[in-house]
Amino acid sequence: MGEGDYIVVFVTVPNKDVGFEIARSLINNRLAACVNIIDGLRSIYYWEGGVEEDSETLLIIKSRRDRLNDLVRSIREKHPYKVPEIIALPIIGGLNEYLKWIDETLERK
Repeated sequence: MGEGDYIVVFVTVPNKDVGFEIARSLINNRLAACVNIIDGLRSIYYWEGGVEEDSETLLIIKSRRDRLNDLVRSIREKHPYKVPEIIALPIIGGLNEYLKWIDETLERK
């Protein structure tokens, strides 16, 4: 894999239970190598004509660009929000051994 082939995806979910369900599915289906679950997030956002404020949980997902479409599809199937936050950012560098581990993890059967 080359530079730019690896991604970090941010997803907010309503609570850690939903986060664990999505994370386990992504890992079990080899769509992500690792998912960090950060509970206790507070989000303030504009939605349907007003300002909303909610407690949420953040998922930080490490994967590859070639898995992104399937990853998004899988998240949408399990996510309760009408329009879930799913934002993918390229990884522009990192420890080679870690990036290699992502490859090995996603290819493992």
